[in-house]
Amino acid sequence: MAKHKGGCHCGAIAYAFEGEIGDALECNCSLCAKRGGLLAFYPATAFTLNTPRENLGTYHFNKGAIDHHFCPRCGVSPFSEAENKGVKMVAINLRCVDGVDPHALTVKQYNGRDI
Repeated sequence: MAKHKGGCHCGAIAYAFEGEIGDALECNCSLCAKRGGLLAFYPATAFTLNTPRENLGTYHFNKGAIDHHFCPRCGVSPFSEAENKGVKMVAINLRCVDGVDPHALTVKQYNGRDI
């Protein structure tokens, strides 16, 4: 299984995860449309936060079910966390993964605006 590293721009948030990078999801909800992330989802067991949780800013909106993390220093949103049917998941912003060319990804559209 492939191992990847990523994080925010200034380095205050750094993470690693295991898994293949396939398609990216581009959501049109009110937050994602402004933030511009390209997302891929992995089980939390495949994710390791390499910096202190205290470095994370967290934003909640709508139903408050997703922890949208961002760096309070540089403003970048490298990942989010939530539970889906009892399974803890991490949504990785592929734009924040070292060595990933976002233009080489197959991007699928997700209509989060109408949920």
